[in-house]
Amino acid sequence: MFAIIGVVILLVMVFGGFAITGGALGPVMEAIPHEMLIIGGAAIGAIVTGNSMHELKGLGGGMMKVFKGPKHNKQDHIDAIILTSRLMKLLRSEGPVALESHVADPKSSAIFAEFPRLLGNGPLIHVIADTLTLIVVSSGTLEVHAVEDVIDNSLKTHFHETHEAQHALQSLADALPALGIVAAVLGVVKTMGSIDKPPSILGAMIGSALVGTFMGVMLAYGMVAPMAGRLKQVLEADEQIFHAVKQVIIASLHGWPQPLVVESARSGLGHAFRPTLSDLLDAMRGK
Repeated sequence: MFAIIGVVILLVMVFGGFAITGGALGPVMEAIPHEMLIIGGAAIGAIVTGNSMHELKGLGGGMMKVFKGPKHNKQDHIDAIILTSRLMKLLRSEGPVALESHVADPKSSAIFAEFPRLLGNGPLIHVIADTLTLIVVSSGTLEVHAVEDVIDNSLKTHFHETHEAQHALQSLADALPALGIVAAVLGVVKTMGSIDKPPSILGAMIGSALVGTFMGVMLAYGMVAPMAGRLKQVLEADEQIFHAVKQVIIASLHGWPQPLVVESARSGLGHAFRPTLSDLLDAMRGK
């Protein structure tokens, strides 16, 4: 929502300010379609050249995240801590055999079924299920630091893939000013081919060429770069729930008391998603 508002403010202030100061919008509007054909086409070509189909699909999903915001809310983070804590408690109290059926098929698990929104996050469920499956098949004999290394490696790979869209957007933002210059240079070349025309016509042609530079810079620094920055914020917000799950698993394997386990996970959350300790403990008792 804020991304849309920001784009509207940008367009109104740029074009409105130009018009208020006496600028004629007609020539600019007339030039934009032609300049955007060159700039936009070159940008699309560059993106396709520099990315595989996997990254291109991720870029589309990344654009949706810019406008939709983080996937999970504060309650989801509470639920993730509760879910993982219950699974670790089951492991401690009843052993690996009791846990096996839940992590082998999370969609059929009565425990996982209580958290349908979390089940919709496949990578998160895989991190929980795969890590606990590893503990189950090893009968709980793994060293804690080894489990932590496995989780860290899994998260590193997942986060690297999710950030590919953000890197692609940032690369596009870096390229757009140069692509705007390309459009402007072509406009100048066109103008030089009509050098025998009257000054009024040449002036209009040069002005049209300069619109290319204007569009490239505005798109880069006014739209695409801010979108890349916003996408980075959203992705980092989505990563917090993974870190909370990891902390519950590692702290539980260390044998920490339950309040300390949940506090270690809670304290690592950003303020937008961090519940109070009392609210979290009350939620766990309610479950």
